[in-house]
Amino acid sequence: MGWKAPKLSKIESAHQAIRPADVGAVLTVYGVNDPTVRTALENLARDAGKKGWWQTYSGVASPAYADHISLEADAEAIHVWAPLLVPGLLQTAAYARETITGATTSRTVEEVTALVEVRMARQAVLSRPDEAPELWAIIHEAALHQRFAVRPATMRDQLRRLREACEMPNVTVQVMPLDSTPHPGLVGGYALTHFPQPMPTVVLLENLSGATYVEGDDAAPFTKAFDRIRAAALPVEDSLARIVQIEEGHRT
Repeated sequence: MGWKAPKLSKIESAHQAIRPADVGAVLTVYGVNDPTVRTALENLARDAGKKGWWQTYSGVASPAYADHISLEADAEAIHVWAPLLVPGLLQTAAYARETITGATTSRTVEEVTALVEVRMARQAVLSRPDEAPELWAIIHEAALHQRFAVRPATMRDQLRRLREACEMPNVTVQVMPLDSTPHPGLVGGYALTHFPQPMPTVVLLENLSGATYVEGDDAAPFTKAFDRIRAAALPVEDSLARIVQIEEGHRT
């Protein structure tokens, strides 16, 4: 390539972007001849300089959260196992505000409002005109019985939102019943983000200290576990009936 070692080192350590024009030449040097891989990496290089809408919220959205939003924006499919909360892509603004406020120990009212705006903006990916991703969400029934003392209508409206989401052609919702058999999801929740080949699947694991990502071959156990969690949950039609049943209970 005629480069000096420091330039290559900066590119490999992500301290310097590689020019799209150089990607093909580098791949040739590395012996990467698969046209699918070459095209995918060249497209990534072209998109590297683009700014996403979420960067406007860099003051409240952590780098790990911004990474997750950018992954969703390019996803082919998103599979979520949610044992505690309704997934963010299916939340109402009121539900998001209540749960963000309840989970935080240091956020100001303004920061919570900004995070709610981010969560609502993320949902646009489900209706994007150019091949919106498939969302398959499995939600534990216990999460659907959440009560909000100050705003009792919050959960009722959230359940209606879930019911309406089930009508979207690219959204599938299953409910894990309270009396389910043991399954791999007992270990904790996670989200799988799938991409067109040859890009690897990425797994998001969240806790109070932040987010952890798993990808490539290490994501395979999570994919396999999701299939078993899906098998343990109620069938899709029965899940919708359970959501409607719980929604009616919140009206009383």
